[in-house]
Amino acid sequence: MSSRKIHNDGAEGKQTPESNPEQMADPTLEKVAQASSESGMIDELKSQLAEAQSQAAEYKDGWQRSVAEFQNLRRRVEADKAEMYQTAVGSIIKRYLPILDDMERAMQARPAGLAWAEGVELICRKLQSILEAEGLKRIEAEGQKFDPNFHEAIGQEPAEGVESGTIIGIVRNGYMLGERVIRPAMVRVAQ
Repeated sequence: MSSRKIHNDGAEGKQTPESNPEQMADPTLEKVAQASSESGMIDELKSQLAEAQSQAAEYKDGWQRSVAEFQNLRRRVEADKAEMYQTAVGSIIKRYLPILDDMERAMQARPAGLAWAEGVELICRKLQSILEAEGLKRIEAEGQKFDPNFHEAIGQEPAEGVESGTIIGIVRNGYMLGERVIRPAMVRVAQ
């Protein structure tokens, strides 16, 4: 026979704990191995969570920037649209100003008591109210200091008792549309 040792418990083929070192392992070692394995998984999950949170913050930041840019663009477009509307209205109103000037001169020279003259006055007032409804305002100039932003001087005249640079006469009315001058007032200025 051979010198090989076989450990049996009496049953053939059944192995004892001494013959299988894996079965001899300490249960605490198994728990430690399992805990370190779980710890590694927890660390990995924590790492994945941190990465996902970082990516979410990045996406949120990009989204907030996009929303802000869109709001700024919308405000800019609305401001441009309003400015284009004011420019278009100003261009059209400028064409009507000479008619308004002629109507006002006709009102100053009209004969009193005639029916047709009253009709012309009514038409003049309607035209003025329509233009005022669009935002047209007359530039007040009489007795004011000359301001090149609002007035256009066509001459200087000596005037008694009036300070130099003061407007002493209006040749043609000036108008503003909103805050913009669409036609400066033509004036005579004291010397």
